[in-house]
Amino acid sequence: MNTTKRKFFGLMTAGLALGFGTTALTGCDDIAEKCGLTCPSSGILEGNASISGIASMDSFFGAVLDFQASANTVTANIRAELDAIAIGVGLEPGAAGADIKAAIDTKISAAVSGGLKIQAKPAECKASLEVTASAAAECDVEVDPGSVEVQCEGSCAIDASVQADCAASGNLRCEGTAPNLACEGTCTGDCNLEVAASCEGTCRGTCDGECSVKDASGNCAGECSGMCEGSCELKAGGSCGGSCEGSCEWDPGMAMCDASVQAKCEAAAEANVECSGSCSGDVKPPEVSAECEATVEAKADASVECTPPSVEIAWQWSAELKGDVKAQGEFKAWINTFKGQLGALVAATAKANILVDGVGNLSTAGMAAIEGAATELSAEADLKTSIGGACALKQLSNVGSILGDVGGDLSASLSASAEITAMASI
Repeated sequence: MNTTKRKFFGLMTAGLALGFGTTALTGCDDIAEKCGLTCPSSGILEGNASISGIASMDSFFGAVLDFQASANTVTANIRAELDAIAIGVGLEPGAAGADIKAAIDTKISAAVSGGLKIQAKPAECKASLEVTASAAAECDVEVDPGSVEVQCEGSCAIDASVQADCAASGNLRCEGTAPNLACEGTCTGDCNLEVAASCEGTCRGTCDGECSVKDASGNCAGECSGMCEGSCELKAGGSCGGSCEGSCEWDPGMAMCDASVQAKCEAAAEANVECSGSCSGDVKPPEVSAECEATVEAKADASVECTPPSVEIAWQWSAELKGDVKAQGEFKAWINTFKGQLGALVAATAKANILVDGVGNLSTAGMAAIEGAATELSAEADLKTSIGGACALKQLSNVGSILGDVGGDLSASLSASAEITAMASI
């Protein structure tokens, strides 16, 4: 194409970008459509990401739709857990977070002296390294799919072949059954106490101090203010002075993790260790073009899965319930259900917080990058690519509308769950 024609088409597509649309091709509609020189009839509001025919731009639209789907799922999950908690305290589904918290407080005050002591681990959120690598290769045509390197700034599972590299940096951790059940790290689950010891979880046996809850046989089944003899259930994890019959996470020192346990590397990005599977922490995408950075990060955020943490709840019976076995049983049944609901709510909230940050990134960096690239293409690229860029520009207002709705829904969900999740000491 000669210089005069290129300038002509550049001016024409610049006109498209400014809002004249494909009507600039009036009289040639059939030919334009057959040649792929028109915008698609359905856009991103209809769930279509194939807007421009340009990899980086259409990958961006795909990331927006993936992000929307992930956000819709997490907001629905938060509402479902809030509704389940509301029903458990006598409210209707759809109750406001403040009303649910007030009803919980009323239920607790009638049965418990001094309130509940709730402990939970933070939810473990993992992003898919495979999804991140695939997004980078799909968006940036200059990226070689066979050589994409994604780093994990946190903790990730590793293969035996790279354990030595991780151990050399002091970041190797083993997770599973401890050697001889002696856990020199954090034990999660049952800790069989060979001698009386303090218990950071639920004491099941005898307690030489005050026990918050006792079972039908009179044995301790709650928090022990003194020394516990029997077993200590460490649902939220802790140190074990006996035999850890649950899962232990420990530092093997200069040794390697046995094949029977999971090898993990902390701060893997600094250790320059190749991860396998998913990443607990921040995923660092490979270097990609400017218009692809926000897209790849959004894909990584949308892939995050947060696991509900174990929740430990201890309390002391009120004077009214100390001799009422039936009422105690009903309260304990509610507590057991509430534990699972609260853990699920903590996990959903953790993912919602990740997505809230992602909305801002897509709304600013992502949209700006696509707008800049489309404007540049409108003056410099071939006709088909220029029109594709113009079609992309026309969809950005719809992208803004989608992300505005997503951000509003996520913020509302977080506001509704805030008072409930704040009950847990994490």
